[in-house]
Amino acid sequence: MRVATWNVNSVKQREPRLLPWLDQRAPDVVCLQETKLTDEAFTDLLGAKLADRGYEVALSGEGRWNGVAILSRVGLDDVSVGLANAPGFPHQEARAVAATCGGVRVHSLYVPNGRVPGSDHYEYKLEWLAALRAVVAAGPPEVIVCGDMNIAPTDADVFDPAAYVGQTHVTAPERAALADLQALGLSDVVRDRWPTETVFTYWDYRAGMFHQNLGMRIDLVLAGAPVASRVEAAWVDRHARKGTGPSDHAPVIVDLDEAPDGDIGPVVPPPSAGRPRRTVRLPQAR
Repeated sequence: MRVATWNVNSVKQREPRLLPWLDQRAPDVVCLQETKLTDEAFTDLLGAKLADRGYEVALSGEGRWNGVAILSRVGLDDVSVGLANAPGFPHQEARAVAATCGGVRVHSLYVPNGRVPGSDHYEYKLEWLAALRAVVAAGPPEVIVCGDMNIAPTDADVFDPAAYVGQTHVTAPERAALADLQALGLSDVVRDRWPTETVFTYWDYRAGMFHQNLGMRIDLVLAGAPVASRVEAAWVDRHARKGTGPSDHAPVIVDLDEAPDGDIGPVVPPPSAGRPRRTVRLPQAR
């Protein structure tokens, strides 16, 4: 079973890339984030085209912002939208959907950004992560928790730790919340498979960040032990971040039981640029 997660940053904008990517990579389960469409609009846009490809769809969407989805060709049972006891900002946002696919409980998540450390949105992010932990703790061990987590787990997951001082995604409370989630028995399958490699999943659109490989690893696949033991490949599909009209995120692909493309990775194709030799300021800090 091939499972993928991808923050598409508007499924309407990304439709010309999403459908060929589905045909090329043939994932069995796809978790999408930042769909930015209501459920009705998503279905009108893609419902028939996904059905033609054998996908059932579970949705939690809202217009303009947020939005998550699960596409599955291996079953879609016990769909759950949102998180029990999760905070709102101020309303409940479309950031979580879960379903059982091929015997695995799959969560597609778009974790709040946090904006500025110490802000109301930052506190909302931490409260939301606590609610997520409670939901996953009450579920089965056969689980995949994936999506845009908006947290780089360690300094090795950003191009330059010095560039992120004072920014969200890297603060101690955020990383502690992620560690608490993983303490339920979830393995970060990409990092476990590639413990010393440079792996990024997100590159800002501005300032040539992608071409310089100045990125972050914030799109994660966390798997319970029964699922993690089945992983044969785990990699970032950098092809999908190249070319015209890409998302600012690349898909993460995890193959269970067999690896159609072999044990490739961790980033395909590998970037031509390495880590910077000098501190580079983030575009938003300029």
